[in-house]
Amino acid sequence: MLFSDKLLLRKRAIVETIIDQLKNISQIEHSRHRSVTRFLINVLCGLIAYAHQPVKPSISRDSLAPLTA
Repeated sequence: MLFSDKLLLRKRAIVETIIDQLKNISQIEHSRHRSVTRFLINVLCGLIAYAHQPVKPSISRDSLAPLTA
C-alpha cells in the first residue's frame, strides 16, 4: 500500500465524522424531495448550518502532501 494511501486511511474517521454531522446534525439527509430546487435548498441550508458550528473537525493538509525523499 502506498504511503499516501495509509495517510488517507488515518484521516477517514475525521471525514466520516464530517459527513455524519452533515447528515444528522444539519439534517441534510432526506431522500424524498419532490423537486430539484427543494433538494438544493436543503443541501445549502445544511451546509450553512454546518458552517456556523463553533467546533468543526479538520484535516491537516500538510500531512497529506507526498514525501519527496
